[in-house]
Amino acid sequence: MSQFALPLAARGRGPARIVVGNANRHVAEALGATQDWPFRTAVLTGPPRSGKSLLARWFVNNSTEQTRHEAIDDAQRLPEDELFHRWNRAQELGTSLLIVAGEPPWDISLPDLRSRLGGSLQLEIGQPDDDMARDLLLSLADERGLPLRDDAADYLVPRASRSQGELENLVATIDRLSLERKAPPNMGIWRAALDAVHGPEEPRLI
Repeated sequence: MSQFALPLAARGRGPARIVVGNANRHVAEALGATQDWPFRTAVLTGPPRSGKSLLARWFVNNSTEQTRHEAIDDAQRLPEDELFHRWNRAQELGTSLLIVAGEPPWDISLPDLRSRLGGSLQLEIGQPDDDMARDLLLSLADERGLPLRDDAADYLVPRASRSQGELENLVATIDRLSLERKAPPNMGIWRAALDAVHGPEEPRLI
């Protein structure tokens, strides 16, 4: 499993690591190479629950006096003039600015802001492949203290959705059913969780 440690995340207050795989490896690499960013700015987009905020926290946590980092999460919710002001301020201070938004497209009305962000580095988190989905399942289970073994991942991954949010929902459902049945997660619980999350067809996104 290839992961970044997040030193600021205390256990019990959310994930303490980021699973890095095909969907986000290019993002992780770009966050470590801010000298290559146009306008010292990158725009990060992606599906809900895909780790955008975790990557932003990791990015800010790796700020130093020599390489100052700032992140604006849920940027699409800010007034555009405020976001433009913060972009200008980062330029004045020489700060590397990561702007995190939801799934594209992001319709920006303010022409100056649209041109600045349009010329910035564009980063988008994609869909996990089998290897990353496996790592995500096992990492999410570990965060919950849920004993999922490799054979569980072998069974679940081919039948699970390739949405990071639905993988998280699947692990949460396994955890809930295990507690309700007062039993460790087994084949019956895996199947019931898949049915609850995806329906009895157990569809797979390819």
